[in-house]
Amino acid sequence: MEKARNIYEKRVAYYSKTLSKLAKSINALGNLRLLAGIIGVINGIFFMASRNNLIALIIFFISIAVFIYLVKIYNNLQRREDYITLLKTINGDAIKRLDGEWTDFKDDGAEFKNSHHRFSEDLDIFGEGSLFQWVSRCTTTMGKTALAKMLSEPANKKDVINKRQRAIEELSKKRWYRQRLQAEGLLIDNRFMNKDRFIQWTTNANESFSNAWVIAGIRILPIITISLLVMAYLINIGPKPVAILAVTLQGLLLLIDMKKRSKTLDLVYTYKNMIKVYGRMLNCIEKRRFDAEYLKELQQSLTNKEGLTAGQQLKSLEKLTDRILNRNNLAFFPINILTLWDYQCMIGLEAWKKQSGRFMEKWLDTIGTMEALSSLANISYDYPQWTVPEILDSPSVFQGKAVGHPLIAKGQVCNDINIQEPSRILLITGSNMSGKSTLLRTVGINLVLAYAGAPVCASSMKCSIVSLYTCMRISDNLEKKISSFYGELLRIKEIVEAAQNSGQVFFLIDEVFKGTNSHDRHLGAKFLIKQLDKDEAVGLVSTHDLELADIEKESKGSVKNYHFQEYYRNNEIRFDYKLRRGVSTTRNALHLIKMAGIEIEDES
Repeated sequence: MEKARNIYEKRVAYYSKTLSKLAKSINALGNLRLLAGIIGVINGIFFMASRNNLIALIIFFISIAVFIYLVKIYNNLQRREDYITLLKTINGDAIKRLDGEWTDFKDDGAEFKNSHHRFSEDLDIFGEGSLFQWVSRCTTTMGKTALAKMLSEPANKKDVINKRQRAIEELSKKRWYRQRLQAEGLLIDNRFMNKDRFIQWTTNANESFSNAWVIAGIRILPIITISLLVMAYLINIGPKPVAILAVTLQGLLLLIDMKKRSKTLDLVYTYKNMIKVYGRMLNCIEKRRFDAEYLKELQQSLTNKEGLTAGQQLKSLEKLTDRILNRNNLAFFPINILTLWDYQCMIGLEAWKKQSGRFMEKWLDTIGTMEALSSLANISYDYPQWTVPEILDSPSVFQGKAVGHPLIAKGQVCNDINIQEPSRILLITGSNMSGKSTLLRTVGINLVLAYAGAPVCASSMKCSIVSLYTCMRISDNLEKKISSFYGELLRIKEIVEAAQNSGQVFFLIDEVFKGTNSHDRHLGAKFLIKQLDKDEAVGLVSTHDLELADIEKESKGSVKNYHFQEYYRNNEIRFDYKLRRGVSTTRNALHLIKMAGIEIEDES
């Protein structure tokens, strides 16, 4: 962690110095550009006034050439300044993550929140202060979607998880590559990042401009018209009215379906930046040498049968869009008429769509997958002391040493957790605020990371592939007229049915049946635990009901008791958050009530 911090701090310092130098260069170039422009204007005016001053004319053209050259360099330096600024921000944000100052990052994945999901709400996978917000370095909608899917739809095959693990491990060693990919993506204007519309634009075909006869006509007509103009006006061997008629007919031809055609071509303005940035991101993926099988598969998916890469094909589209952009230049209007430029562009666009458009969605999904893997790889880089979990084929196993909650940066306490036959269920008792709920979330969120292929916050960890379910944070739903207790029953029902029907289930249940009276809560919890034990489900249940601890004796070892405890110092309650074997022997509710200012009478 400290090694990563030192590198990030050095990069921030380096980029700050680079930006300072760039600012001076940009300022100097701006002044030179202004000077060249002034000299050009003065000599242009002087030439027009004198009418025959050749030196003034030469200086005018030289000044204009220098001005254009300086503008080009100036623009390149500005683009580099933007790029370096992004790299500085990326490294600065990495430091904030290490310091636990990441909860104000805008990308929190709130759009993926689902109150009905079987674990994401309870484990804070999405939203403010979530796992997604902490992990994500994704810049594109595809990347965010891919990462959200990895975190909320756990892989259920060992080979898939292992392939991801190897890919993430390799990417973790390529810090510069990951940051470059992120910086390229940040150059996209977020206002126009609509993946579905972009794909629709690249795949919707206009069959008229794929017709061989139409293409031949559009190619030949301008040649005939320009030839007539040359013969009529330059070498005086043809009738001028015929040439004028040909130009007029081409102008009228451009009016046909102009509104629909313009709508298609004008979308280039919306997508031109996306095309360039996606092209550069694809080049990042294509040109890097990878050893991990999964990364190689992603690379191979970007090359077509002819050997053209996605980056090369997008470069062709980029050149085509540059040509299309010329059509809105007023000075280009005569050329448009003479060459049927709009139609030439439509032919080129349709040809590109026919050859490459259908692959666009796959290319963008590849970018998304690479962004998601790169995000998870940062965990490995930032926390080299964490471990890559071993995925087991055997059922009902969760073994972790020094397991901690990955989102707790300060004051993190780690515990050893062992669930292995014959034990399947851990019953966690303890007083208020002792750490029961945090332990459940610690186990759950590390399982989510494990199935995503990422390192976990532990010194070692082994786990089976299971279906994760939680029942922890249930609230009233006024819109559907569902009370919190009934909502809890529905979630418990889902867990029980999954345990009976879909094989291995790993459950995390916090304060079971807390919405009813103590007698019914005790009986309900007792029967639930026995039912889950009977169905060979695996998991943790937290409770204040110490009488439930008797289930351990009845279960023949499949249910085990663990607890947290508190201690007091200077009349203040303290917690060490360490998990201990056995049943809790302490209570703190009355002490906390007193701390709230409520007088407690001694009834003894």
